[in-house]
Amino acid sequence: MNFDDLTTPLVADACVRAGITPRIAPAGIRPVSAGTRLAGRVLPARHYGSVDVFLEALGDARAGDVLVIDNGGRTDEACIGDLTVLEAAAAGVAGLVVWGLHRDTAELREIGRPVFSYGALPLGPLRVDEREPEALTSARFGPHTVTADDHVLADDDGVLFLHAADLGVLEQARAIRETERAQAAGIAAGQTLRRQTAFADFLDRRRTDPQYTFRQHLRRIGGAIEE
Repeated sequence: MNFDDLTTPLVADACVRAGITPRIAPAGIRPVSAGTRLAGRVLPARHYGSVDVFLEALGDARAGDVLVIDNGGRTDEACIGDLTVLEAAAAGVAGLVVWGLHRDTAELREIGRPVFSYGALPLGPLRVDEREPEALTSARFGPHTVTADDHVLADDDGVLFLHAADLGVLEQARAIRETERAQAAGIAAGQTLRRQTAFADFLDRRRTDPQYTFRQHLRRIGGAIEE
């Protein structure tokens, strides 16, 4: 899966255009190091207070997988640190996406393996909870549940999950990117976005058809701003 030339906003817009409900992680999940990008098959794990679940999950890792960790969105403990990330890297994992917090920030930046989370906290877990049967087969991430049948894309704008069957939407995202690049070049050359999108025509039609939306107008003329 080639995500190098795309962004999560482009893929989210492509999902909307394709009629696929975008599965976006809760706002606030960000990379430990700005500018980090990550994409790969989901390797799920649910955290219960001990690192053992990560070690067990990594035993089934395939090169390029992304360890997606469900810590319930907790902000009272950091569930991963440098040793977990080093172990994941040794297993060939491309990076980690955590519904929760991390620690050992300086070490994680030095390791250089992509890590996404809500942020940092010095305190590790002080609990060991009962493990669920789904501990290694699925991970919850906000309102979404992901499995090894899913892929994850992450960058500075956030995290997005795609079913394997929906990866074709990346080509539509590239088409949107090309349209937006052309529009940006037009603005730089002095052709306003209002002119490029025939905005005056849109306003004229909306006067006679109040239900006509700008999104419909963009689709009719082949523009791309909102999706």
